[in-house]
Amino acid sequence: MKKEFERFDMNKPPVRTKWYLRPITYLLSFPDIKKHKVKITKTGTEKLKPPYLLLCNHNAFMDFKVATKTIYPQRANYIVAIDGFIGREKLLRDVGCICKRKFTNNISLIKQLKRVMENGDVAVIYPEARYSLCGTTAVLPESLGKLCKLFNVPVVTLICHGHHINSPFWNLHDRGVAPTEAEFNLLFRPETLESLSVDEINKRIVDAFQYDDYKWQKDRGIKVTYQKRAEGLEKVLYQCPCCKTEFRMATKNTSLYCENCGASWEYSELGELIFTGDSSSLPSLPDGASFSHIPSWYEWERSNVRTEVENGTYSSGELKVHVDTLPNAKKFIRLGNGTMVHDTNGFTVRGIDVDGDPFEMIKDVPSLYSCHIEYEYLGKYGDCVDLNTLTDTWYIYPEGKDFSVTKMALATEELYFSHRRKKGKPCPWGLA
Repeated sequence: MKKEFERFDMNKPPVRTKWYLRPITYLLSFPDIKKHKVKITKTGTEKLKPPYLLLCNHNAFMDFKVATKTIYPQRANYIVAIDGFIGREKLLRDVGCICKRKFTNNISLIKQLKRVMENGDVAVIYPEARYSLCGTTAVLPESLGKLCKLFNVPVVTLICHGHHINSPFWNLHDRGVAPTEAEFNLLFRPETLESLSVDEINKRIVDAFQYDDYKWQKDRGIKVTYQKRAEGLEKVLYQCPCCKTEFRMATKNTSLYCENCGASWEYSELGELIFTGDSSSLPSLPDGASFSHIPSWYEWERSNVRTEVENGTYSSGELKVHVDTLPNAKKFIRLGNGTMVHDTNGFTVRGIDVDGDPFEMIKDVPSLYSCHIEYEYLGKYGDCVDLNTLTDTWYIYPEGKDFSVTKMALATEELYFSHRRKKGKPCPWGLA
């Protein structure tokens, strides 16, 4: 039985930012801009006028503040996930936000972006659709190239550096990193878009989105002295390189360690992991990569997931879960309890709601090129996966310790890439 909830109106036309709110958004952004001594470099954008598409990378809430500072006083509409609207829908609409349910294809969004272009404003898009898990590029949707050609307006990128180091997704404490940097670059002029294929446009976007916050930190010698800087890192680095055990990594203060074999690392002020044991116990990584570099460890985990996918053995097993639903922007609603399985068929969620009726959501492999996850979401229930339809978002919280939502996110991408390869449609890395 499908419950009848009031649904968020995804078709409501975008609002041009109210004139009296524009300086307020700037003023609200200013304290953090000043605190972090943000350096913005502009290339080809000095005399740029709207309308244009602004594609931004996504590592922390600070991204929005830098974008506001960069384009002020131009009007903009921002694509924002539905949970950002909770309890403040009117305010967010009035400052120009457009709601999107993550990793769904909604034709109404194209219509709303078209209206933004017709209004002569800036459309701000975060195509990675989630905070980066380890300060490197997340997968970008293949539809970006088509979107750019459709609107035929200038396309600009805003790539920020240092926001993940300052406030990583796995531990949102502000570490006071300064200065941070941002590059505001004109990527395409309309006449260039007309002459390029969609594939060529996508390739240039992927190239423009290459970043690595940990390399950026090390290259600049920026130290983070926060005494609990390692805590939460086990959410991303869930597998021990020494014993290969999953889901038993733990952290305390500046230490990362394996509860199974005792291997441990010290998380340095320069963002490197210093192994405290015999380095011969660590496997070798390709191209001179090292487990001291957090993104390299993360990609090693990805390679292990890829092997499971290729062997047809990947499965989360059946996990007990509870599910919250977000049909509108008023509040989360407890849907009920059930089970979730993530395997080579995709996600299958089934259960019984609070009224005793069955519920089900199935997201097969071709329908998801990536998925959104949360760590200790809202400090209430722990880690979760959120799955979306065009009219609803489910926040699915597994119980116990024998799972990793990070592994599920990696597997979602690797399952999708495998499906593409089998269909003779390989994707360049960074694009799905």
